[in-house]
Amino acid sequence: MSFWGQLNLMDPASPMQGEMLLFHDHAMVLLVGIFTFVGFLGVKLTFNKFTSRNILEAQQLETIWTIVPALTLIWLALPSLRLLYLLDEQNNSGIILKSTAHQWYWSYEVPMSENVSFDSYMIPESDLKTGDYRLLEVDNRATLPFQMETTVITTSADVLHAFALPSMGVKMDAVPGRLNSMSMFIEKPGVYYGQCSEICGANHSFMPIVVEAISLTDFVKYLETAE
Repeated sequence: MSFWGQLNLMDPASPMQGEMLLFHDHAMVLLVGIFTFVGFLGVKLTFNKFTSRNILEAQQLETIWTIVPALTLIWLALPSLRLLYLLDEQNNSGIILKSTAHQWYWSYEVPMSENVSFDSYMIPESDLKTGDYRLLEVDNRATLPFQMETTVITTSADVLHAFALPSMGVKMDAVPGRLNSMSMFIEKPGVYYGQCSEICGANHSFMPIVVEAISLTDFVKYLETAE
């Protein structure tokens, strides 16, 4: 969860989000370096008194300013491609959460238990309790075990939506008539918030996602209670 005055991204709760933060830092080092170099050159060229009106070509300089940007792009592309392939990996996990988007709420199912199927609506501001988050709390949270591989499957019953959990590094489109899936590994217990990330209509901002991570023992009890 993010807080007021927080300058950095949210703390990662999955290995994939941790990798994304590392790539963010990697890219920022490159961007800050380029900004500093260009700023330095801009200041130097502004205040120097040299002129180059008679120089028609500078092959050595052109070679340098072609090779150096190419190397910086490679430095950025290699970890980016690695991260993209990691995101596409699918694990054979026994825990599956199916999420169906509606205008404007989410429906959840756990296929391993026939009776775990429910709708999740946002709690109105008038019904919030002390400590609850405005526009983020729901009446029924999706419950999953932590420290276990989980596959999240999403689809839509009407228009385009998007299932997004920033702390998990999960964001995928919910498309009518199609199933999209991503692997998720929750590292620690807690309550994790997300929102629909595709403009889907008038109440697009009122269909939050809440996942509660509990221990495997408690998750088994939760399934038994539902049955």
